[in-house]
Amino acid sequence: MLPPSDAASKSAPIDWYSFLARHRLPSPSTENLERLRDTSILVTGAGGSIGSALSNELAKLQPRRLVMLDASEQALYRLQSSLADAHLPANSTIILANILDKAHLGEILETHRPQLIFHAAAYKHVPLLEENPLAAIANNALGTFNLIECARRFNVTRVVLLSTDKAVAPISILGATKRIAEQITVANSGIVLRLGNILGTEGSVSERFLRQISACEQVTITNPDAERYFLTCEEAVDLLLTAATTAHAGSILAPRLDRQYTIASLAEFLIATCSLEEKPIITVTGPRPGDKTRESLWSRDEQPFVTNADSYSQFQQQASESSSLRRELSLLEHAVRERDLPRAIEIVLKLVPDYVPGATILGRPQYSIQGALRG
Repeated sequence: MLPPSDAASKSAPIDWYSFLARHRLPSPSTENLERLRDTSILVTGAGGSIGSALSNELAKLQPRRLVMLDASEQALYRLQSSLADAHLPANSTIILANILDKAHLGEILETHRPQLIFHAAAYKHVPLLEENPLAAIANNALGTFNLIECARRFNVTRVVLLSTDKAVAPISILGATKRIAEQITVANSGIVLRLGNILGTEGSVSERFLRQISACEQVTITNPDAERYFLTCEEAVDLLLTAATTAHAGSILAPRLDRQYTIASLAEFLIATCSLEEKPIITVTGPRPGDKTRESLWSRDEQPFVTNADSYSQFQQQASESSSLRRELSLLEHAVRERDLPRAIEIVLKLVPDYVPGATILGRPQYSIQGALRG
């Protein structure tokens, strides 16, 4: 049971499993956790909701070395404070760095020599990224490429990428860039973990609902028919730890979740749990750019592995040919550097053929993308 974020509410912790109407997914075995103790580990995006929860769990395990990296000073400060309160292990290091800085990444990996990398650094807010597609491409796709290249150079044993169900048949630039990150990871024998929506995390829909309820405002939903896979932050951390020790190299994992839930049902649950005398009403605002009605955790062309894992299913996709992928990524890097959005989207479409760009991107007259795509 996890409390909501500080911005959302100061009420009693919410029993998310009551909403989910299921038991918590199985935790990693003691044996697998013990295997991490003798490991040097790097976490990117360590200041985010999942990255910080993962970092705190890893700190408790006291691995040989724990390096936590994030581009946000404030997020790292919060993480540093929480670890200090929990008696930060002496072998832990916090680094303010950006995954787009190749030279700095190389310096970090050469100094600390991680054997395992959890890659959680990413931009994740769908409508915001629809307005800033080049930033999404740079951080989510090219940042992952930088990290994987450094990992290859310094013989990192395993990289675990935190991905999203929005990477399946994407209609948002977030989904498309995370699919490219998946391709890069799988092509280099890494592990991809696709997750749904994480309850109670910063920036999540549940946090927004809680903030609106706490402020006695109307609770706004975009689409009453929209459905999502939900899991808790502790389940996400457990899945990452399990993936690091049990999954096949070059595979894609998805949590074993038997159903999706409507966004409206989540809003109704949270309203029912509040102690206000006058319950807020729910209003519908309409879909946002890049939003789907339903998500999928895997695509039709991904082949399932036979696995004994209780917490996840495992899939294999056709790995991209390494030299071709590197060539396209080099072209993509040039397009982003030149601020050439039409060319960047053209390359993204080549890498992710089932990506359907939205009107927010295609409708930009200053870039004339529609004409570029037709040509």
